[in-house]
Amino acid sequence: MTRILLLSVSAGAGHGRAADALRAEAAASFPGVEAEHIDVMTLVPSSFRALYADYYIKIVEHHPAVWAYMYNASDKMPRDAWFAKVRRAVERLNTRQLRDTIKDYAPDHIICTHFLPAELLAHDIRRGRAVPPVWVQVTDFDLHRMWVQAGMRGYFAASDEIAFRMAARGIAKENIAVTGIPIMPVFGQQFDRAVCARELGITPDKTTLLLMTGGAGLAGSEGLTERLLALPGDFQIVALAGRNEALLASYRKIASAHAGRLFPLGFTSTIERVMACADLAVTKPGGLTVSECLAEGLPMVLIAPIPGQEERNADYLLEQGAAVKAHDAVALEYKIAQLLGQPERIARMRANMQGLGHPEAARAVLRHVLDHRQ
Repeated sequence: MTRILLLSVSAGAGHGRAADALRAEAAASFPGVEAEHIDVMTLVPSSFRALYADYYIKIVEHHPAVWAYMYNASDKMPRDAWFAKVRRAVERLNTRQLRDTIKDYAPDHIICTHFLPAELLAHDIRRGRAVPPVWVQVTDFDLHRMWVQAGMRGYFAASDEIAFRMAARGIAKENIAVTGIPIMPVFGQQFDRAVCARELGITPDKTTLLLMTGGAGLAGSEGLTERLLALPGDFQIVALAGRNEALLASYRKIASAHAGRLFPLGFTSTIERVMACADLAVTKPGGLTVSECLAEGLPMVLIAPIPGQEERNADYLLEQGAAVKAHDAVALEYKIAQLLGQPERIARMRANMQGLGHPEAARAVLRHVLDHRQ
């Protein structure tokens, strides 16, 4: 039995979702492989978790300009800078349980879907401690310096450009594989639109917008939805609220005044089936979400990107012709109205997405790791 330990950090949902995808793929396609996913934030004191994960979410939601500065400054900061040394020391002090967890599980390989465990393990490698081969899966169409750590066995990139940037940062080309970002194996399946639409209770042949504002709820989501419903045209909206019960209740109240046009949806474990009956997704450009849309061939209208990584994700999608971007509610209303009146443009966006999706990314990552056993 080959044991693979998947290490994520719950600063945002994407890192954990990538690790879950790798675990699911291992169970489905690799007999003789056992994969275990651990969120490093479950191993740290609550005070550190609040500072590292919760504070990050608060900054990006309420002070994006501050996050933009921190993102860019830390990308350029030398490793031997005083602040960087203090940060790493604080992280090591609060994550000491990770080393015991790794020892207890005794993995043959470790795959990190966040830079924090990679950085911690790089320190152990420099100290000469026994560490299994460590692999790093970057979960955006961007490469921040903190992902690049010495002593890693290999890196997995979302695209050729990110692989090029990895090499420019000093990672040996032979240690880089372009796999895409791991998403659940189910995204590799084909779904019947009519069947999926009936499951949702929507009209199969009507233009469908999928509104995904994130589980936390984008500020003003309710007003944004009402503006879209006021647009001319025969279309319907599936509004995803995730686990945000307050947002779901607001959507249901609006839906009561727009029978047959707005369909609120709470948390779903089958988002791939929802995407299969949509024509256009309105979403934040998180690395995992856009990877799922690319796999489904679902064109996107991008809203409220987090400065830094999500802005880079948006740039990539815009360059590929797979998405358009709306920088505020007025722009969103205008862009949606344009696209609804130009179905051929939506079709071109869908065509542009061919070859960009990597529904097999998790399998490619695991196969690469297993082919390089030591």
